Amino acid sequence: MGSSDPYCIVKIDDEAIIRTATVWKTLSPFWGEEYEVQLQPSFHSISIYVMDEDALSRDDVIGKVCITRDMLAEHPKGYSGWVSLSEVDPDEEVQGEIHLRLEVLGSQGSRRLRCSVLEAR
Repeated sequence: MGSSDPYCIVKIDDEAIIRTATVWKTLSPFWGEEYEVQLQPSFHSISIYVMDEDALSRDDVIGKVCITRDMLAEHPKGYSGWVSLSEVDPDEEVQGEIHLRLEVLGSQGSRRLRCSVLEAR
């Protein structure tokens, strides 16, 4: 397998809110990007898609990670670590993982998500 041109899209309940920079020609990208976004009180999940930018056709999905509201609730101090990517297309085999740091800040009425997309392999 050659190299990819990976970037990430972070979605909250299927709404894309963040797109990282593309890291060209690598299978071990480092982003080191941190974002803070408002969380709706009713949110259900945060999905992080690792994409492969393609100049000539549609960008491919390498894999995704889905973090539910319940999973975040189990880590009140935040979550940090490597998470395995799962496939988006059931016919595609996915290998790889992404290093994330997620933290929910603020109170019930005004919560923010601090999301750090660090690296992948």
